[in-house]
Parts: sequence; C-alpha cells; structure tokens
Amino acid sequence: MGAAATHDEAVTAGSAAPAEVVVAPMAETARPTTGRAVAAFGFLLIAEFFYGWAWNTVDVLRPYIRDSLGLSLTQAGSAYSAQGAGALIGAIIMGQLADRFGRRNMLVVVMIGYGLMLIAGVGVTSYVTLLAQRFGLGLFLGGIFPIVVGIYVGLFSSNVRGRLASMINATFSLSIVLLGLASGALAGRDWHLLLWLGGVPPILLAFAAYMIIPPSADRGVERASKLPIFELFAHGVRRRTVMLASLTGLNFFAYQSYSGWLTIYLTDIRHLPALAIGKLVAWQFSGNIAGGFFWGWAGDRFGRRFNALGFLIAAAAIVVYLSVPTNLATLSVIGCIYGFMLSASVIWGPWITELYPAHLKSTAASIFNWGRIVSFFAPLVTGFLAGSYGLASTMMLASATFAVAGVLWLCLPETHAKPLLPGRRV
Repeated sequence: MGAAATHDEAVTAGSAAPAEVVVAPMAETARPTTGRAVAAFGFLLIAEFFYGWAWNTVDVLRPYIRDSLGLSLTQAGSAYSAQGAGALIGAIIMGQLADRFGRRNMLVVVMIGYGLMLIAGVGVTSYVTLLAQRFGLGLFLGGIFPIVVGIYVGLFSSNVRGRLASMINATFSLSIVLLGLASGALAGRDWHLLLWLGGVPPILLAFAAYMIIPPSADRGVERASKLPIFELFAHGVRRRTVMLASLTGLNFFAYQSYSGWLTIYLTDIRHLPALAIGKLVAWQFSGNIAGGFFWGWAGDRFGRRFNALGFLIAAAAIVVYLSVPTNLATLSVIGCIYGFMLSASVIWGPWITELYPAHLKSTAASIFNWGRIVSFFAPLVTGFLAGSYGLASTMMLASATFAVAGVLWLCLPETHAKPLLPGRRV
C-alpha cells in the first residue's frame, strides 16, 4: 500500500510549474480516534446513499416521468438540466458555507433539503413544476459531495482516502442498483412511492450528525475568507482550477449523453421490458461498485492520475455496447465493464482537496460539481440530435467525450509521492 502525498504535507511543484499555494500541515493528533472516525464515516455513507437515490431518480424514472406528463425527449432530458443547474449553484454556495460556518451544520441542512425536495416530486403535475422541483432538489444535492469529502479527508490519512472514496462510490452505486431493481419491480406502477422511500429517511436522520460526527470536522472554518471561492483562482492555481472544472464538465456531459438516455434507449431502440432494463441497470452499477474499489486502491497505490486509463477504456466500451446485437448476457457484460471503468473518477474527491489548502476542503471539492455548467446542456443537445440522427448515434458522443476527458486528466498535476505515470507533481 503506497503512501500518497497530501495536503497534510507541504510540498512544492516542479520547476516547470508556476508558484503554487503551499499547504499548511495538519497534525495527526488533530484527528479523532479511529472508532469515532469510523462511526462518522458510516453516517456519511447513509447520507450518500439517499443522495444517490434522490439524484438518480431523474434518470431511472425518466420513462415514467415522461409518460405521466406527456413530455418529448428534449423536455424529459431537460429535467436533468434543471437538476444539474441547481447542483452547480448548490455546490458553489454550500461548499463555501460549509468552509465558513461548519461542515456539520451544512450537512444537516442539505440532508433535510434534498429529502423535502424529493418528496415534492410527488406533487409535480406539469413540465414547469417538474423543472422547478428538479432545480430545487439540485440545489441541496449539489452540496453533498463537497461537504462529505470535506469531512472525511480530515478524518483519515491520505494513503487510505482513495479506498474511502471507493466506499462512498459503492454506496452511491448501491442506491442506483436498488432504485433500478425497485423501479423494474414496480414496472411503472406507483413509482411515486420511490420518491417517498428516498426522501423521508434523510429528514429523520439529519440531526444525528451532531452526535456522530466529531467537531474536528469543522476545523479550519475560522481561517476561511468571506468568499473562499476566490482563493481557488489565486495566482499559481488558477489554470489548475479551470482545467479541473473542464475535466468534471466533460465527465458529466459524457455520462449524461450515454447513461442518462440508457433506459429510454433500451426501451425505444432495443424494445426490452422494464424488468430486463432494471437488471441491465443493476449490472452496470454493480460493475461500478466493484470498479470503485479497484480504482480507489489504484489511486492510493499508483497515483491519482493513473485512473485516467479507466476513462479511455470506458470510451471504447460505449462503442461496443451500442454496436452489438440485442443479447441480455452480452449487454450485461459490456455494461458491467463500462460501469467498472466509469468509477475511475472515484479518486477525484481526495485528489481535488489535496491540490488546495486544507481550509478550502469543501470549497475545492465543489469543483466536482462545477462541471455541471457544461453537462446540463447534454440532455438538450443530445435530445435535439437524437431527433435528427437517432438516439444510438447521438449517444456515441459520450465515447469521444470520455476519451478527451482521459487525456485532459493526464495533463493535470499529481499529488502521490511516487506515482507510476510520469508528470508534474504538486
């Protein structure tokens, strides 16, 4: 198990790089006991599970939402755009508020918020109210990633953070697997029940954060400026911040261009029944869970940039999936491989926070959601193109996008002490 360089250690960039922000070290004694840290992480996994359930209702339930409201493909896809726009704004706002006023406080706020907004989906009766509900849901969902990452990177040392991120990823994927199976079992009947099941528990559990998560999770908030986001554009890190935002944007665009349309593609193009579609979705995200553990370990062992190889293989898997004949076994295997490779981005949470000072943990982690400014156009663009060129041909855009993202990832700095791949190290 290789040791990784981290924001706990003040290291400098190579001579070819501009001046970098030097990060203040965090003493090991500042961390809580192992038992307290594990309990806190367990609570974060619960928050992540219901976050994943709420977020993916926009994709998994899209055929039912479309039919219930009589929407076109473009209108159905724009629900994700509204949710993504809310998440972008929410990530920027909630991440900064967490660094200023406490990560535990904001975790409670976002858990209650996304629970209530998911339940509000039961009352949606028109296209306009759908967009409003999804935008409001996105505002709170966008805060989960920066807050959760900001908490757990302060609880554990850097050489295990990749594997912790794997557990976060596994929990997110598990929520999709269960949502897909539940959706397939209901076959469109009483699908509003899934909104209640995902919304009520986080509301009931939110205040337990104060008892389970140690106060040390809020360390550094006293050093945060009024607008921490401006520090991400300081001299020496400005270009890095823009590249990271572009990378996440390409990832979200590619994911939504392919995975976002997958259930409709399997319904309208492959003509598969709901139960078969639910199983295919489960296979894909089962692969994502398994891949997350591999890529988390690989990021800790070989470096954060090593995982870019997963994006390049995912690009090839998309082409194969859209080209093979309709055979459930074949589609299951290819979908599983795609999910396995897609989870290479599991390392982004720890990696992004390691590239910036410790007091900016949540604000820096919010960069993950900045990419939604690009991605929320994906359903609109692909929905329009699908009407002219066909859904399958349009979904091929995801392959090219993942390939570009993989190359861009390799161009960014490394934080691992002894990375396998060559490149500039911070």
